[in-house]
Amino acid sequence: MRLIAAMMALLMAVSACTTTVTEPPLGADGKPLPRLYKIRSNDTSKIQFRMVDSVNALRSASGLGRVDLDAKLVAAAATHSRDMSIQNRPWHFGSDGSSPIQRVARVGYEGVLVGEAISETYETELETLGAWMEEQGPRAVILDPAATDMGFSWHQESNGKIWWTLVMGAPGTPQIPTPQISYEDTTTDVLDLAEAAIPAE
Repeated sequence: MRLIAAMMALLMAVSACTTTVTEPPLGADGKPLPRLYKIRSNDTSKIQFRMVDSVNALRSASGLGRVDLDAKLVAAAATHSRDMSIQNRPWHFGSDGSSPIQRVARVGYEGVLVGEAISETYETELETLGAWMEEQGPRAVILDPAATDMGFSWHQESNGKIWWTLVMGAPGTPQIPTPQISYEDTTTDVLDLAEAAIPAE
């Protein structure tokens, strides 16, 4: 009787120590739903270096030179990622109408913009890189032979959505950004020129 009581106590103790494994929620297709990729503030350098290492592995496999992280291009990428979130739109123009060329000039990058890749997603940086490599435009930016510098950053919203921006640059004379001229400015300039053409009486 004591042996049975001891065995029962042991079974109860062991069952209390086991953890219940909860199955991940399944989607309509029966597959597990993806887990939310949440970026912490102390993950920044780890993510940036993992990305530049992955980009360099892809470039090396294509016989291309490596790129290095450039702090100014990182700043341009971070600014645009936040701005895309504000606009709720993945595109290459800022809410002020700025182009990628203007953004790299604003941060003082002393080189030439090679290109920019952007994404609005819930995926990790490496999943995003994989998606970019399947698209002709972003792939051409990442594998551009002229590129030597890279900026990479993101903005994550509270719901987990991530706005990724990758910027590639190369040595050279900085491009002169085209000035932003609004419709009102154009009208004023035309009026000023017309007035200047009227001879004084």
